[in-house]
Amino acid sequence: MRYADAGVDISRAEQAKERIRRMASRTFTRGVVGGIGAFGGLFALDVKRWHEPVLVSSTDGVGTKLKIAAAIGIHSTVGGDLVNHCVNDILTLGAEPLFFLDYLALGRMDPDVVEQIVEGITRACHQADCALIGGETAELPDTYATGEYDLAGFIVGVVERSRILKTSAVRAGDVLLALPSLGLHTNGYSLARKLVFETAGLAPDAYVAEISNKIGAELLMPHRCYWPLLKTIVAQGLLTGMAHITGGGIPGNLPRVLPRSTQAVVELGSWPVLPIFSYLAKLGQIERDELLRTFNLGVGMILIVPPANLRAVETELKRRREKCYRIGEIRNADSRKAPLVFTGSLPV
Repeated sequence: MRYADAGVDISRAEQAKERIRRMASRTFTRGVVGGIGAFGGLFALDVKRWHEPVLVSSTDGVGTKLKIAAAIGIHSTVGGDLVNHCVNDILTLGAEPLFFLDYLALGRMDPDVVEQIVEGITRACHQADCALIGGETAELPDTYATGEYDLAGFIVGVVERSRILKTSAVRAGDVLLALPSLGLHTNGYSLARKLVFETAGLAPDAYVAEISNKIGAELLMPHRCYWPLLKTIVAQGLLTGMAHITGGGIPGNLPRVLPRSTQAVVELGSWPVLPIFSYLAKLGQIERDELLRTFNLGVGMILIVPPANLRAVETELKRRREKCYRIGEIRNADSRKAPLVFTGSLPV
């Protein structure tokens, strides 16, 4: 018998890896040492640029959004989603991205699918000035069915020790600015898929008037990367904190960047909720608190801004033609009180 008789085709894998090498090389920055193919990726930190550099790392996956990509046959967007999610995570600590590694496991090696996924990864890495220096591509026929795959990534960035965004810097009176998302980003898809494909019985190419789009295309809307937009603001030290609104929504993420002696007050209705969330809420008759902790509801990143810096931040965002919304503020509070409260009503 041969390895291929057990479902693993080494020749297909080598074909896919050669495509990966070509695409990854386009993302290489000055710090990359060597290329793709060694047992480890090498990256040299420019020590002359940093006084006291601190490395910042994060890892994540795309989740069941991958099933939407597989159903539609479009795989490049989820590769970008993976990178952007990880870049945003380390951005909340003030870090700029250095390099990225990916892990792709498939039921059956398909070089064309692999190329689409990695093309999305490399495009997003290039936009974030982040090098793709390695990864792993595995064919696992007994773990995933043909046509199925899983995708995860690992990022390393760097920040000056004195410029790390720490929770202790957040003060009462700081303003909460919301930056819009493009859709679900990479969270809430297990519920969204159940509602759309089981409750509503829709096909991925079904047009939904309430969202003015095909449902599959809407659910594949990309996860935004906020680093190019915010790097100048971060470099100028204009923020005291940031919260990336991912799994858990605003309730699960904003409190992570707050000191114990403070409370965030968020006014519902102060930002536009995207039509896809109103549509899902209607389909599932979802209660307010469940919506808030499942979806981002149109908020991809929350900036915590001292009042003295608010005008400068809003001016920079306006210069970049980016919308932002004042959605609340930080207040002093007893540590026994909830770190987050909502006022107003949710317009869904």
